[in-house]
Amino acid sequence: MNEQELSEKELKRLSRRSLLWSGAYIAGGLVGLSAFNKRASDDGTGIKKVFRSAHLLNEQVARTIFFSPARLAPEFPRAQAVTPRNNYNGATPEIDLAAWRLDLAGRSLTIEDLKQLPEVSQTTELKCVEGWSAVVNWSGVRFVDLVKNYPMPEGTRFVSLRSEPVGFEDDWYYVGLDIESALHPQTLLAWSMNGEALTSAHGAPLRLVIPHKYGIKNIKLITQITFESMRPADYWADRGYDWYAGL
Repeated sequence: MNEQELSEKELKRLSRRSLLWSGAYIAGGLVGLSAFNKRASDDGTGIKKVFRSAHLLNEQVARTIFFSPARLAPEFPRAQAVTPRNNYNGATPEIDLAAWRLDLAGRSLTIEDLKQLPEVSQTTELKCVEGWSAVVNWSGVRFVDLVKNYPMPEGTRFVSLRSEPVGFEDDWYYVGLDIESALHPQTLLAWSMNGEALTSAHGAPLRLVIPHKYGIKNIKLITQITFESMRPADYWADRGYDWYAGL
């Protein structure tokens, strides 16, 4: 067998070997991908454990290093306030505002009930996960003042806020908050924006304003608030976003 024949034989042997190894790598990768896809999180959302773990690590860092009741979001001159964008793509729910009630852990409150509590105004920045922001003036009651008048049950660690207007079931929305964020002095239940009553597009008659969270937490048209000992569901966290959503 001459040198050329030997080279061709060796080349064929190496090619077969490379093909076998490539097949093994591909098979291994497919097995790994299959195992990864099967490892959905235990919370029923279908978010992979590795991604959920990263969210939880980010939350731990945010809560222990950056968050503090004494750390206030920047406030701005009232003259800088503008009307923020309405990110909602569907039909804004138009409800009978006179018939609206807030279910506060089983208590039925009107907007006039809430306006009996101390009113606070602040001009803060609303920040969207999509990258835009707007300085807005808000007026309402601080969440911490609400629970002074309507105490929370012992053992409360979280708050669930829901927007479930009758007739708009396809548009229902819900957020969950840790109690420390809910009780932050800048967390408001707002009924006015830039000196005017809220419009339907911006959450009338009552919305959450929480400037140390992204806009996805600033739920509009709140119909129910409950106090929880376990972490409640959150609309965007159920779709892969960070549950904490802190700034």
